[in-house]
Amino acid sequence: MFKGFTQDTIDFLYRLRENNNKQWMDEHRDEYKEYVFKPFRQLAAEMGPMMLTIDPGLDIRPHRMVSRINRDIRFSRNKSPYRTNMWISFKRFSEDWKENPVYFFELFPEYYSYGMGVYSMPREVMDELRSMIDEGDEKFMKIHRLYQKQKVFTMEGEKYKRIRNKSLPADILDWYQRKEICFICYRMDDLLYRNRLIDVMMEHFQLIRPIYEFFRELSGKCKRINTPFPR
Repeated sequence: MFKGFTQDTIDFLYRLRENNNKQWMDEHRDEYKEYVFKPFRQLAAEMGPMMLTIDPGLDIRPHRMVSRINRDIRFSRNKSPYRTNMWISFKRFSEDWKENPVYFFELFPEYYSYGMGVYSMPREVMDELRSMIDEGDEKFMKIHRLYQKQKVFTMEGEKYKRIRNKSLPADILDWYQRKEICFICYRMDDLLYRNRLIDVMMEHFQLIRPIYEFFRELSGKCKRINTPFPR
C-alpha cells in the first residue's frame, strides 16, 4: 500500500542532482530502491485499478507506468546519466500512445505535478480543434466551459507567435493558438507524504475526464481520416 513519499525521497533526488554519476548511484542504489522506486511502484499499483474507471483501455501494469531513472543520452547534449525527476504515466494500450491523451504524475525535488496532456500532439488534431472553434461546435464549448469553471488545472503548451484568428475572445484564443495542450497542476505540500494524495488526484482526474475523452475522440477521428483504405 502506498503510504506517501518521504523527505528521504526528496533528499535523494537533490543529492543525485549534485552527484549525477554512475559511481555515486551504484553506492546509493539501495536508497534509490527504497525511497524512490518503491513508493512510485506502490503509487502506480494502487492507482491503476482506479484509473480504469476513467478509461478501461489504460495499461496499468506498474512496470509500464513508472519512468526509469536512467536517461537515454545517445542523442542528447546533456550527458548526465540519471534523471532527477520521476513520473507515472497512465497510457492506453496503443502503438501510437504518444498521440493520445495521457494522465500523469511527476515528482521533482522542488515540487510535484499532475494532470493530462498529449506527449506528441498531431498537427491534425489541433487543426480539427480550430475548425470546431471556428464553427462554434458545442462539444468544444462544453469542455471550454468546464475548463473555465474549474480552478485546479492550468492550460499549458507551445503557442504560435502570430495570432491566427484576431476575432476570437482571449479565453477562446488561448485554445486556438496552441500547437500542443497540457492541463497541469503544480504543488509542493504535505499531501505528497500521505496516502490521501491518491484520493485528491483521482478527484481531480475525474474533474477533467470530459476533456480527456474529448481529445481521445478527436485523436481517434483524425487517425481514421488519415488512414488510407486498403487496396
